[in-house]
Amino acid sequence: MASIFTKIIKGDIPSYKIAENEKFFAFLDINPLTEGHTLVVPKKEVDYIFDLDNETLGEMMIFAKKIAGALDKSIECIRVGIIVIGTEVPHAHIHLIPFNDEAELNFNRKKLKLSEDKFKSIASKIKAKL
Repeated sequence: MASIFTKIIKGDIPSYKIAENEKFFAFLDINPLTEGHTLVVPKKEVDYIFDLDNETLGEMMIFAKKIAGALDKSIECIRVGIIVIGTEVPHAHIHLIPFNDEAELNFNRKKLKLSEDKFKSIASKIKAKL
């Protein structure tokens, strides 16, 4: 059965897409820790990030670096954190999280609740910096 991320990539589930190419897809997390919290996923469905072949993993990091640069330019933050947990969805993914305090990177803290208009606004700001 296809993961929720595969369904998002295929357009079966709507998302706030930031960017994509032939191998990767980036979109806003709908349960963000901070504004701009973005997920980067390979289009190829692989459960564990370290099961990706070396070439794909390297390309994924380069793709994520491009997205992180746009986040850094569009969201007020001191850094963009990168976190790989990988247990919440059985599809390899990277969390890119703009932050001003390391406490904002704690996945146990309460997630933001943003309106559809706010998500669209954030996505537009990020895409404008790509």
